[in-house]
Amino acid sequence: MRFTHPDGSTVHLAYCTNVHPAESLEGILAQLDRHAVPVRERLAVDRLGVGLWIPRQAADELAVDPAAVAGLRRALTDRGLEVLSLNAFPYQGFHAPRVKRNVYLPDWADAARLRYTLDLARVLSRLLPDDAVRGSISTLPLGWRAWWSPQRQAAAEDALDRLAVGLATLAAEEGRPVRVGFEPEPGCVVERTEHAVRLLANRDPEALGICLDTCHLAVAFEEPAAALEQLAAAGVSVVKLQASCALHVPRPRSPEARTVLSDFVEPRFLHQTRESAPPLPMPADDLDEALGPDGLPGDAAWRVHFHVPLHADPQPPLDSTRPVLEATLAGLFGGPAAGTDHVEVETYTWNVLPPGQRPAGPSALTRGIAAELDWTRGKLRGLGLKEDGR
Repeated sequence: MRFTHPDGSTVHLAYCTNVHPAESLEGILAQLDRHAVPVRERLAVDRLGVGLWIPRQAADELAVDPAAVAGLRRALTDRGLEVLSLNAFPYQGFHAPRVKRNVYLPDWADAARLRYTLDLARVLSRLLPDDAVRGSISTLPLGWRAWWSPQRQAAAEDALDRLAVGLATLAAEEGRPVRVGFEPEPGCVVERTEHAVRLLANRDPEALGICLDTCHLAVAFEEPAAALEQLAAAGVSVVKLQASCALHVPRPRSPEARTVLSDFVEPRFLHQTRESAPPLPMPADDLDEALGPDGLPGDAAWRVHFHVPLHADPQPPLDSTRPVLEATLAGLFGGPAAGTDHVEVETYTWNVLPPGQRPAGPSALTRGIAAELDWTRGKLRGLGLKEDGR
């Protein structure tokens, strides 16, 4: 979906397809038919944005075959879909039975990460709609902090230099830029806004910037206004906003909260948990660790890296960090100029929600994704953006 900001710029709203398990090009097309097209029809729009997750296997297929890219572009157009952004954070196997820390491999100290990202940048440049100003790609925040070292940092810095050169070359060849946004996440080398500023402040904002995920921002107990002010002061561009909500636990020591929270412990994804403790929250690498006998004390509120649906409240006594998302939307779009042009709903955890809350089949998942997009559409309209065609 497209919106016009009062400053005249176009803001693109999409949902991220990493919620769908597809590793091959054929699988991606099948999932678009199964989910994205019904979402578009449910929203009654002629054109729906999808933030494609193209894993390594499919990227290999597309990188060596321009005809396959052209075929994918036609397939998208035929289905009333468009792509302006890719999610290149997961490399492959994102729906394996156990992902956890493997999602950070290969990291930015590994040459495979640079190759993958530049391959996807070239693919995206050829998928962009004719009237698109630019594309965006989100990527991981260098790597998992516990695995890091000065040598890995040096290798990653060199990779970022080569990434910027590669993106500039691609923009000159294709005529439109693709920007890469590094996505701060708890437990990673780039965990908070200040870490992103340190990494990106002296780099070309037309090539490299930040992917601002509001679930991650909330788990870190960062205030949106302060984060956006830091980024603006350092000249770091918000390449993409990932609209997402975390679990908020006001009273984590209560038996009721711990009972409900235990239903969110699951084996596939990592659910970093933080307890409010200024100036920096107390960390646990996963929710089961936080709940364990040597876990977080529970004397103050917790936030859990579990992407919960934007429009729906979790089971009491749990809550959502929706206010953080709302404040971020207001900070980016409530002023005289739009703070970014790509917004992507990213609730990839629909299928690992507690059994009574997860969708019962494809139709239920379609309804849920459409409801998230409709919620976000309403918030953008409320901030003065006008939906194209309406």
